[in-house]
Amino acid sequence: MPPTLASLVHHSALKLTVRAGEDRLDVPVRWAHPSELADPVPYMEGGELLLITALKLDAEDPEAMRRYVRRLAGAGVAGLGFAVGVNYEEIPAALVDAAEREGLPLLEVPRRTPFLAISKAVSAAIAADQYRAVTAGFAAQRELTRQAQAGGPEGLLAALASQVDGWAALYDASGAVVATAPEWAGRRAARLTGDVQKLRDRPAPASSVVGGPENEDRVELHTLGTGRRPRAALAVGTAAAPGTAERYAVHSAIALLTLTTERSRSLQAAEQRVGAAVLRMLLAGEPDHARAVAGDLYGELLDAPFRMMVAERVPVSASAALARAEARKGAAPAERHSAAALAAADPGGDPLAALADVVESAAARAGEAVLVVPEGERLVVLAADGGAAATACGEYAAALETARAGIREKVPGGEDDELVVGLSAPAGPIAASAAYKQAEQALSVARRRGRVLVEHEQMAAGSVLPLLADDAVRAFADGMLRPLYEHDATGRGDLVASLRAWLSKHGQWDAAAADLGVHRHTLRYRMRRVEEILGRSLDDPDVRMELWLALKAATTE
Repeated sequence: MPPTLASLVHHSALKLTVRAGEDRLDVPVRWAHPSELADPVPYMEGGELLLITALKLDAEDPEAMRRYVRRLAGAGVAGLGFAVGVNYEEIPAALVDAAEREGLPLLEVPRRTPFLAISKAVSAAIAADQYRAVTAGFAAQRELTRQAQAGGPEGLLAALASQVDGWAALYDASGAVVATAPEWAGRRAARLTGDVQKLRDRPAPASSVVGGPENEDRVELHTLGTGRRPRAALAVGTAAAPGTAERYAVHSAIALLTLTTERSRSLQAAEQRVGAAVLRMLLAGEPDHARAVAGDLYGELLDAPFRMMVAERVPVSASAALARAEARKGAAPAERHSAAALAAADPGGDPLAALADVVESAAARAGEAVLVVPEGERLVVLAADGGAAATACGEYAAALETARAGIREKVPGGEDDELVVGLSAPAGPIAASAAYKQAEQALSVARRRGRVLVEHEQMAAGSVLPLLADDAVRAFADGMLRPLYEHDATGRGDLVASLRAWLSKHGQWDAAAADLGVHRHTLRYRMRRVEEILGRSLDDPDVRMELWLALKAATTE
C-alpha cells in the first residue's frame, strides 16, 4: 500500500502529532512538499502532504486561515504539516480551527524533525510500495505462466481472478464466451458480448472500461492478438480500479493469452499448406494419400461425413452497404451484436475472413477439426456434417440474410463485397470431388438468386422453376414467344393462352379446348397457326419442352 498520513504519524523517527482531522489519516500521500507561498495551490496536483513554517502567513488571523485551508482542501491536499519552534512556538489556534472546520488533517512537526526527513520517509515508502507491487507482479506473472502451461486458458483465468480478487472471462473472435473464472461469472460475462463486439470495431490493440450500475463490478475489456483483427478478448471484473500489482497481473495475462490464442504466422501458414495439400488430394481422387497427409491435424474430419463449402465475394453498391449499416442500428440488440450482423454492416471488412473466423471459432469451441483453405478469390471449407462449424456457417448466413433483407437498391458510386456460399450434401473422402462440384453448383445458384447461402440438397429437393429466374432464360423466352405475343396483339386470336392450355393438358385436344371454352377444331387451327408463325413442329418433344419452359419463365418475371 502507498504511504498514508497514519503511517507517517506512526513512524517513530518523525515524532509527528495529530492536531486536526484524526478521522482522515488513512488518506494516501503521493508526495511531501514544503512551500512557504501564500497560495501554493497552483503548484499542487492533489494528494500531497504540504509542509510549512508559516513564514509568509498570518497564521493567527482566523479569516486568512479559513481561506488558506479552504483552498488547500479544495485542491485535494492530503494534509498539512506545521513546523513548530521556527516562526511559531506552537500551531496557532486559528489554523487548528480552520483545519477542523474543513476536515483537513493537520500534523505538528517538532523542530528536531527536518522537512527533508519527512520527504525521505514518504519517498522510501513509495519506493517500497512500488517494489512490492513489482515483486508481486513478477510473482503473479510466474503463477499465470505456470497455470497457462498446466491448465491452458482456463487455468490462467482462474489464477488471474485470484490475483485481482475478482473474475475473468475469455471471448473468441465472434464475441462468444469461451471460459470464465470463477464459474459464477459466466452470466455476467455473457451480458458483455455487445461491448466486446463494439471493441472489435476499434483499431487493435483496444481496451475499454464498462462501468456497471450501482452494486455491480467494474469491468475492463482488452482485445487479444497482434493483427488488425483481434483473435479474442479478455474481460476482468473487479470491485474497484486495479492497483499496481493487479495491473501487472492483467498485462501479463494479456500477453500470455495472446500467445495462447494467436498462433504464430509460420505455424498458421504451415497448417494452411497441409490443408491445401489434403484438399488437392481429395479432389484428385486420392483419399488414402489425403488421409496420410492429414494425420492428427485433419484426420478425424475424414473419418465421418463432411460438408464442402465454397464461398466467394460478390460486389454490391456502396449505398447498399450503407443501408445495411443503417439497418443494423435498428436491429434488435441480440441481432445487432451478432458476428454476422456486424460483418454485414462493416463496409471495409473482408467477408471471407469473417466467415473463416466464424467457422474456426465454432470448431475450436466444440473441439472439432475444420479445414479452411483460401483458394484465390474463394474460400473452401471442409466441416463435419452436423458439427459446430457447419451449424455456425448456416447461422451466420441466416443472420446476414436478415441484416440485408429489403436492402437491394443499387445506386451508382463505389462498391463493396458481399458473401455468397454454396454448400454440398454430406459426403465422404471418396466423393470429395463430387461434393466440390455440388458446392460450386449451389454457389452459382446463390449468386443468381442474390442469396447468401444455398445448399445443394435444397436444389435437388426443390423445383427447377426458380432456376428460370435468370436474365438469359428470360431473354430466350421473350425471343421465342414474341411472334405469338405480336400476333395476339392484333386481336386475331389468343395463341399464347391456347398454347399454354394445350401443353398443360399434354396435347389432349378435348381437355384443353374445354379449359379454353372453345371447340377442339378451333384449338387445332390455333396450334397450326403457332407452328406456322414459329416455323417449328409441335410434334417435336424438344420444341414442346422449350415452349413450356419459355412460358414458365415468362410467368416468373
